Amino acid sequence: MTEPTPTKPMPLADQLPHCTVRLECDLKSGGVGFGTGFFFQFLEGAGQHVPAIVTNRHVVRGALRGRFVLSLQAPDGRPQAGAIDRFELDDFERRWIGHPDPSVDLCAFPMAPLLNLASQKGKQLFYRSFNASIIPSQDELDNLTAIEEIVMVGYPNAIWDDANNRPIVRRGITATDPALNYGGKREFMIDAACFPGSSGSPVLLFNQGTYVTPDGNLAVGTRFKLLGVLYAGPVYTAEGKVSVETIPTQHRVSTTTAIPTNLGLVIRSELLKDLDAAILAVAGPANGRGDR
Repeated sequence: MTEPTPTKPMPLADQLPHCTVRLECDLKSGGVGFGTGFFFQFLEGAGQHVPAIVTNRHVVRGALRGRFVLSLQAPDGRPQAGAIDRFELDDFERRWIGHPDPSVDLCAFPMAPLLNLASQKGKQLFYRSFNASIIPSQDELDNLTAIEEIVMVGYPNAIWDDANNRPIVRRGITATDPALNYGGKREFMIDAACFPGSSGSPVLLFNQGTYVTPDGNLAVGTRFKLLGVLYAGPVYTAEGKVSVETIPTQHRVSTTTAIPTNLGLVIRSELLKDLDAAILAVAGPANGRGDR
């Protein structure tokens, strides 16, 4: 994660709650949907990048209007306690740039216009962005064990600390080998509680202090990688069938009872790189770039 350095360094664990944003959407179908977005830097180069929010396509599908809250930065470069800026945007779905493969449930929202608007109002937003440097290579994935602890940051059941604009951080494990394509798709499975509102949550490998290497030895240090993005999970119906469904954005009354299996499907983070070309094609080489 790269942003202006605070005068007093922030531990990585303290920065993580500032890497996501709670998305609230007024839907064409009626009601309000919720999801998770996270900050990511695209098209990095020559000291510049395109700052964006990433989430699943299905989170913003059919969204007439979207709302989210961003924290403000204090003069010392740290988050200003209790200080926020609220954003409400019409025509919300059309503002997102989809992954070039329609079957990949990812999209991005270039946010430079919001940063410029905040700056014009004399406000500095505080957030922490992921970038391509923490997307693991295939070699790095091959050097993981099949069972690794993961951290997921988001807004399950739309729950958040609204007073401090903070998400909910949860732990789990990889349920399938993150180095392999589960079911032939560029995704893997995690064992974690995945609720409505968790769609779009970043799934992270985050070990502080020590971790176990593939050869069974104990290593000292910190590992931090963006493994992927939660988007779906298998559910068990009362009729005894198991089906894979995208994580819903709202609770619905249904005649079919779907029982969560506490498993989630995660899009491999390498697919985020494909959004560079999609953003460049829509926004152009200069529009939306920034030096944050």
